[in-house]
Amino acid sequence: MMKKKSIGTGTAVLLTAAVLYGCAGNSIPAGTEHSAEAQETSASEAAETLGAEDAAETLAVIEDEAVPLYQKPAGSDVRTPVASGSVTYGNGRATIDASNTSNGYVMIKYTGGQSRIKIQIAKSTTYTYDLNARDAYEVFPFTEGNGTYSIKIFENVRGNQYAQVMSQDISVSLADKFAPFLTPNQYVNFSSGSAAVNKGAELAASAADAIGVVTNVYNYVIKNITYDTAKATSVQSGYLPNVDQVLAQRTGICFDYAALMTAMLRSQDIPTKLVIGYSGGLYHAWVNVYIDNVGWIDNFIYFDGHDWSLMDPTFASSGGQSESIKQYIGNGANYQAKYTY
Repeated sequence: MMKKKSIGTGTAVLLTAAVLYGCAGNSIPAGTEHSAEAQETSASEAAETLGAEDAAETLAVIEDEAVPLYQKPAGSDVRTPVASGSVTYGNGRATIDASNTSNGYVMIKYTGGQSRIKIQIAKSTTYTYDLNARDAYEVFPFTEGNGTYSIKIFENVRGNQYAQVMSQDISVSLADKFAPFLTPNQYVNFSSGSAAVNKGAELAASAADAIGVVTNVYNYVIKNITYDTAKATSVQSGYLPNVDQVLAQRTGICFDYAALMTAMLRSQDIPTKLVIGYSGGLYHAWVNVYIDNVGWIDNFIYFDGHDWSLMDPTFASSGGQSESIKQYIGNGANYQAKYTY
């Protein structure tokens, strides 16, 4: 509740006189000798000037209301995955660090001599990843919630044939069910120093709430990133978005759009899913967002006060915000999710 000050009319006059005199103790500057009676007379005259009704009123200090803003300093909510080494499994060629499974991720490192390595993480759905780093950990999410996950590591033998290096079952109990969708991983890779994180904080600064942040980030992506048709025709299997590069070059494929937006929103502590699946006959990527008191929004592009439409930044950008594109995007039947990262 805002505090208010009340100043009586007579008091206000006396305070004004004191300020004019310099308020030097009880002394009064030369040439301004006024008795207490004279001061009272001044107050009385002021009251008569204002009117009897006004004199009975008090002065109130009324401050302007502040504009509500979404206060998320840059980098304040960027979670940094750590291979702390308290729970590990290995065989000399690969290491699984399961120290922080409660935070929604596992870290895997390969130290063998083969050039092509595959990771499979399975619960109800089997997720297959390329392990690109050597002698360094990469981060993989547990996107299917609590339960037992099977983790398998494979070395390439020839062509599309792989030999299993190791296998490990890991029981996962999340401390926060949103953790997998707030933490960086191989597909949505960012850090506190990322340009994408800084841009996300900048876009969030003018937002009144989380929905405003989503709207600002969404509008920025579809207005500033153009679809790279040449890249779309030449991209190879195993491609991973570099969100800072996409931001700098201002072009990308659907995977880039979704990863950039997901990184920005996660860095602002907004749970966000990068979803890969089919739109019509195309293998496509889009994003779903969780908003407090609303839930997971799978159909977001604009909010009319009652309904949401699917938030798919690629089509909205390439379609120039046309109504036909909006209607296609807004129809959830046009999308079939396969994987969530």
